Amino acid sequence: KTIILGYGKYEKENSLINLLVRFETLITAIQYFSYAKIGSPYMAVGRNLAYLKDEFFNVKGFINHMHIKSGDDDLFIQDAANKENTTICTSEKSFTVSKAPKSFSEWFRQKRRHISTANHYKIKHQFFLGTFFISKFFFYLMSTILFFLYPWQFILPIVFAYYLVQYIVIGFSSSKLKEPTITYFLPFLEIGLLLFQLSIFITNLWSKPNHWK
Repeated sequence: KTIILGYGKYEKENSLINLLVRFETLITAIQYFSYAKIGSPYMAVGRNLAYLKDEFFNVKGFINHMHIKSGDDDLFIQDAANKENTTICTSEKSFTVSKAPKSFSEWFRQKRRHISTANHYKIKHQFFLGTFFISKFFFYLMSTILFFLYPWQFILPIVFAYYLVQYIVIGFSSSKLKEPTITYFLPFLEIGLLLFQLSIFITNLWSKPNHWK
């Protein structure tokens, strides 16, 4: 393998913003690790990414997306990575640790840039990642509506089954990536993250993030 995707975590702090940032980072890692494992890598985090220089020169470096203001690590993977040359590394010794955004406004600006980069992903990745978000949004929306339309005895088992799967998948991953405390607040973090991402999506419809700051 000539391209290795690693986990870039954030320092743990006792704040709501830090908990949300680390949860979003964990979910993102679960996604790009999983896609890479099934042979369809689509992104990486530049703070924990390794590749041979031959892979860089084979696609002429960042030439295909030099006009884009962010996402060079993601878009390089779009160009260079495939199921034959790419693998993941989840060893704790390989983790990098960075300072997390200190405020919602700082994180909001950062994620606006990141999400705008997704418009340059391959169509199949845009479709499946978009479906992932939309399915979760409609799950919460329809669950709330159906609780008022049908007896709770029919709806509650569906919600319970959903969270059971969530706790198994995210719980296993958070343990492997050394983020065990995140699962304690899973329902609240997921709802909070969905609302945060929805606000970014709406904001980006009205204006594009054209600057770094």
